[in-house]
Amino acid sequence: MELRRAAITGIAGYTPDTVLTNADLEKMVDTNDEWIVSRTGIKQRHIMKEPGKASSDMGAEAVKVLLEKTNTDPADVEMLICATVTGDMIFPDTANTICDKVGIKNAYGFDVNAACSGFLYSLTTASKFIETGTHKKVIVVGVDMMSSIVDYTDRATCIIFGDGAGAVMLEPSDEGYGVQDSLLKADGSGRQYLHMKAGGSLHPATLETVAAREHFAFQEGRTVFKHAVKGMVDTMKDVMERNNLVRDDINWVVPHQANLRIIEYVGSMFDFPAERVMNNIAMYGNTTSATIPLAIRDYESQLKKGDNLLLTAFGGGFTWGTTYLKWAYNG
Repeated sequence: MELRRAAITGIAGYTPDTVLTNADLEKMVDTNDEWIVSRTGIKQRHIMKEPGKASSDMGAEAVKVLLEKTNTDPADVEMLICATVTGDMIFPDTANTICDKVGIKNAYGFDVNAACSGFLYSLTTASKFIETGTHKKVIVVGVDMMSSIVDYTDRATCIIFGDGAGAVMLEPSDEGYGVQDSLLKADGSGRQYLHMKAGGSLHPATLETVAAREHFAFQEGRTVFKHAVKGMVDTMKDVMERNNLVRDDINWVVPHQANLRIIEYVGSMFDFPAERVMNNIAMYGNTTSATIPLAIRDYESQLKKGDNLLLTAFGGGFTWGTTYLKWAYNG
């Protein structure tokens, strides 16, 4: 008998209506379209501007579409895991807020904070509940409203990030489809290079922390780039080796959409053709936990049942990893 796997049986995404183009940013900070595109590959990003809206609203919109696409009754969902660094509040969990907003009443949920690797961490965690047989329908959401923690006077970071959400349904597969393997890593010493200084228990919010602009994302770009490409490439290599995979066995590489240079570098290290490396960074920028599900959503129509996908990410903290899965349906 085949080992029970956790298969993705549906995927959906959501991005806000407001689009912030490079031309718009030219009016806000000392930058220009050529500078942004040449260094990041980003042409625009979506921003949640509606008053009173937050990460849970984007996550809820993605989940609503997912439930409809998979013809799932909200009452049948047993768990929802939300990957985010921009939860609506410190507590309660954004996962449970999403459940409330979409009518999921028979499930429990929790948030995972692993920055840009959050979706992979959450996907791997959720897959174990399916594999053990304790759960049959689990939703994983990756959502971030990065505009809420981006300093739009800092041209080094404000050009990179956008807002968005992606969601997948996980269900059991006895045919071998779904999550096959994951290798996840972390190194807390990297926190000095990519973090938000204030707002936690170490530096609670005060007038001084607000005045010092310490409630925004900080990134030391060169150091993060170096660690990102090494971490993603190393874990991809290890996952391929321990699953006896060679380049031609992989149908799709799904890298975290952080920077076009990183995406291209990761693909070139394994000589993957560019058309097999998912890339939508130009339209959305870096949506943190949402980049991987949004990329798969955009390429869904090209996916075939049995396709081998490598999902790889790197995030603040540092966190990083690679997940190998077999796609479970024709797009």
